[in-house]
Amino acid sequence: MRFPPWMVCGTPDDPAHARPGSCHVTQPPSFADKGWTVFVPEPAVTDWVEAALPHARQALIAHPDQLQCDGTWFVGLDVLPNDGSGRMPRGPALAGTAVDFATAHCGGWPVLHAGQLSVTYPGYPRPRAGETEAGFRYRLTRDAAHVDGIIGLGTPKRRFLKEPHAFVLGLPLTEADADAAPLVVWEGSHHLMRTALRDAVAAAPGDEIERIDVTQAYQAARRVVFEQCRRVVLHGTPGSVLLLHRHLLHGVAPWTPGAMAAPEGRMIAYFRPELPGGLPDWLTAP
Repeated sequence: MRFPPWMVCGTPDDPAHARPGSCHVTQPPSFADKGWTVFVPEPAVTDWVEAALPHARQALIAHPDQLQCDGTWFVGLDVLPNDGSGRMPRGPALAGTAVDFATAHCGGWPVLHAGQLSVTYPGYPRPRAGETEAGFRYRLTRDAAHVDGIIGLGTPKRRFLKEPHAFVLGLPLTEADADAAPLVVWEGSHHLMRTALRDAVAAAPGDEIERIDVTQAYQAARRVVFEQCRRVVLHGTPGSVLLLHRHLLHGVAPWTPGAMAAPEGRMIAYFRPELPGGLPDWLTAP
């Protein structure tokens, strides 16, 4: 199978992105090495986006409780009405090159959950309700960088491996400038994060892994990532697909003043289906 070119948009000399270690990659990367791929638009995905948009707009109205960060971020967890194939009511199943690639390289194509609808607006980020000063500072200066599936519990918050996702797949639904709160990743960080997390739970039986506190290992690994891995700004137009390795450190950059987006905001649908092999495979599979 021949895959279309990969696409990353951004302006390297844009002051908003001139952070130490930032880069804007224009050459096709190796997913295994770099941990991310962005597929250019194709009809199979643009058809899906066309079917999804009315439901996305309705979700914004139906779930006002999911509007956070002083009205600058609609979290949108599990608000999309898709079925296990990604199909919206009266729409096509999710298909195309990215689906074929994930099926071949990310452990198959699992049954999909109800999709997340992440929407950001001018002014993002502002403090989230209950967020500490340190937490907001991390959101503002480190893009709230995280690995999905590592859940914080308790007070003070401790981190545990709870959700073994197969991959992170994002589908831009609206037009937005590349500096309108884009998705950012730390290239190659999945190697460092996987090693650190695997070592942290190495002595635990498979059914005990989720009870191991990985806070110290997780935070230490993030610090190494910030020092050693390049921060890459990813951007896609409707019909493109953003695919991330399940261990890749990623976040959302601030909305640069003056950046433009569609009236609905910068809107991306996300799927993070569970890996069939659970946490043991999540820690050891490629």
